Amino acid sequence: MSAPPATRRVALATGVTLAFAERGERSGVPVVLLPGYADSHRFYEPLLPYLPGALHVYAVTPRGHGDSTKPEHGYALADFAADVPAFLDAVGLERAVLLGHSSGGLVAQRCAIDRPGRVLGLVLAGAPRGLHGVRPPFAATVERMTDPVGPDLARAVLGAIPVTAALPESFVGEMVAENAKLPAHVWRAVLAGLTGAEAPTETGVITVPTLVLWGERDTLLGRGEQERLVAATPGARLVTYPDAGHLVAWDVPAALAADVAAFALGLWPPIPHAVATR
Repeated sequence: MSAPPATRRVALATGVTLAFAERGERSGVPVVLLPGYADSHRFYEPLLPYLPGALHVYAVTPRGHGDSTKPEHGYALADFAADVPAFLDAVGLERAVLLGHSSGGLVAQRCAIDRPGRVLGLVLAGAPRGLHGVRPPFAATVERMTDPVGPDLARAVLGAIPVTAALPESFVGEMVAENAKLPAHVWRAVLAGLTGAEAPTETGVITVPTLVLWGERDTLLGRGEQERLVAATPGARLVTYPDAGHLVAWDVPAALAADVAAFALGLWPPIPHAVATR
């Protein structure tokens, strides 16, 4: 695994400062990577080396996670979605392709519905249509967390998500350390915000081009969930990976990168009349 790009930080108009990593040509297609629950931008390190320089990639750490600021409140799905256009403003982007993994896909969907003029397209990788009322297999672990959250509890959450890829233990340990940076109240508040929110496609229609990517060995989100997501998103296309589970960015990074690149490059440059209006 190659050395990760340097971490940078940027202050947003929403009142938080987010950590992120940047890679690729500045003239390339802007692509913003949104990780899932408890993960920082470092989740995408296995994927980044496979993405071509023609993509200008920003891997972002959400509020409350990793080395981003951790406010006492503000962990509803709408709060995470509002940070996306604020991040685009802060780094000087008009629009970008959003790639959301798992619950990061919910953030991407919410942003695309609320601010479609800021989104070139969506890539939803192992993402649910919604999590309202869902109790994930690691919920009991999160409920008993106290500060400081140690690596054992963080690893227990990761262990509830089967990993197909043979990753170096050193990398897994680093990801556990990133997860352990969340204070206990953030673990609980983020989970409550995700499971308490309505599915974005229940409240609006995604009008931007959308690619849905799913690992056929995903035991957290079945194929039916992906088919419901595609059915609720006009024009969306489903691509599956037989050898991947829930963590497609870890399990099949080369295949994922190829599909993301083909999709994003097909949207660039944007058509003249599709100027951001919201």
